[in-house]
Amino acid sequence: MIARTWQLAWPLILSSVSVPMLGIVDTAVMGHMPDAAYLGAVAVGALIFDFVYWAFGFLRMGTTGFTAQAFGANDATGLRLALARPLLIGVAIGLMIYALQWPIGLAAFALIDAGPEVAPLSQAYYAVRIWAAPVVLANYAVLGWIIGVQRPKLALLTQLVANLLNVALDLFFVLGLGWGVEGVALGSVLAQLGGLIAGLIVVRRVQGPILRGLRWPALVDRTALGRLWSVNRDIFIRTLGLMTAFGWFTAQGADQGKVLLAANAVLFNLQLVMSYALDGFAHAAEVLVGEALGRKDPRAIQRSVRATMTFSAIIAVAFALIWAIFGGLIIDALTDLPAIRAAARTYLPWAIGMPLISVWCFQLDGVCIGAMRTQAMRDGMLVALVGFVGIGFGAIHLWGNHGLWAAFMVFFALRALTLWPTLRRLTRPVATSADLI
Repeated sequence: MIARTWQLAWPLILSSVSVPMLGIVDTAVMGHMPDAAYLGAVAVGALIFDFVYWAFGFLRMGTTGFTAQAFGANDATGLRLALARPLLIGVAIGLMIYALQWPIGLAAFALIDAGPEVAPLSQAYYAVRIWAAPVVLANYAVLGWIIGVQRPKLALLTQLVANLLNVALDLFFVLGLGWGVEGVALGSVLAQLGGLIAGLIVVRRVQGPILRGLRWPALVDRTALGRLWSVNRDIFIRTLGLMTAFGWFTAQGADQGKVLLAANAVLFNLQLVMSYALDGFAHAAEVLVGEALGRKDPRAIQRSVRATMTFSAIIAVAFALIWAIFGGLIIDALTDLPAIRAAARTYLPWAIGMPLISVWCFQLDGVCIGAMRTQAMRDGMLVALVGFVGIGFGAIHLWGNHGLWAAFMVFFALRALTLWPTLRRLTRPVATSADLI
């Protein structure tokens, strides 16, 4: 199981780490502009899209869970339906987001008061990047399906296509044409489109035309749609809670001025890289646990959890050491503004400690998605969010930005603690097939 876990995980780690590279490239390009407002604008604009898009992250997570179970049960029709349903839903939601872009933007910029220097630049970024909404959500479904059928190297390929395009287009539009934040946003839009095209090519090669042999009654089966709705609803609420926490974190940084907003954005990129790397093992847990559930094999679930958790702990320690040794150099690479560099170094110890605390909730999320224990994820996230905001208000009042980071760490710890009972039920030695339904 350890060898198989690693074979699944290493491409997923690279694939996951490549996701925040879009944000890191954007940060690095803007971090070398003449004013901190450019970096702050991209941080705020990217946050809005993270919030809007990842509210529909169930299109990736739920697709992986359903696909893995169909894969474990050798259900060819189920595999096609596991992609066809969320793909159609994703495109429909994306078109709706685009149609509602004005009220969404109005609400978002009202909630995040970025200041007179940052706000106009953030709005320009938003106006361009909103065009990618249907593409991004379709991408989630396609990527989730590729992971679920255990083609991690092909998942990595699609992400590399998107990220290499993003790097090239950022450099061309911003440094070559001087388009500023609009160039960064356009680069992200076109990169996402390239990634979707690559993903659809992969799907066709693995499964053939996804709608071949499917009938409309099967697509709209009430029982299947009811289960899909239940799972996606829980993941939607869970993801909304997560992005609310991230949004509150960024908003509290913005309240402390553009320098701390930018410094927190730089350090948050370290957290994103680490979390996406650990998500490689979480994705492996989704696949392995889902496959074992499809086979009704409790012992395979136990082995999958043990292997993925062991690897995750090792990677978390490695990231803490990397940030401790090279964190200052990474900060310097992301920005050359002295005030931001100094502020980011002040709060770097929080980024160093974060992997050791947050690793457990990432891994437990993967187990719960594979086992379709989405209600536990939903409830745990809501508890953690309330704890984060409640503790955060007092901590910020007492310790400023240090208090904000301390509360952020508590948030990750609460997420893990609330999911622990679910893990115990899934992996207890006396578990039966009935426990896995």
